[in-house]
Amino acid sequence: MLEAEVKIRVRYAEVDRMGYVYYGNYATYYEVARRAIMDKIGMSYVKFEDEGYFLPIARMEVRYIQPALYDEVLTVKIRLVRYTRVKLEFEYEIFNQKEELINKGYTLQVFIDGQSRKPTSAPQYFLELLDKYSESEIN
Repeated sequence: MLEAEVKIRVRYAEVDRMGYVYYGNYATYYEVARRAIMDKIGMSYVKFEDEGYFLPIARMEVRYIQPALYDEVLTVKIRLVRYTRVKLEFEYEIFNQKEELINKGYTLQVFIDGQSRKPTSAPQYFLELLDKYSESEIN
């Protein structure tokens, strides 16, 4: 299974008056983790987009367990749980400095043709990269 993790220090701009990470920032943390997983397989979002493909989020779920606090170093873990020729599904776990699970999430991304803005199949080389790093099968 394809997995990665990244460390993120909570910046002052990311917290509310209580010193808790504002809920909307978790989507950004998930994106940082997705970038880490793309780096791990040697894929660049820039190259992907230059070739006319986009991967917008079609669905996102977030479960807030405990607040993340200002200046904490968080560990964001990401796992590719399923993929097909047209979609990617990721699960996320965020841990605080005490290694307590504070957040869980899920995203579904779909491959979109940059010109038509309609769903399309992923490029074959990308699917081969996923096959190389994953135990999943293309459906």
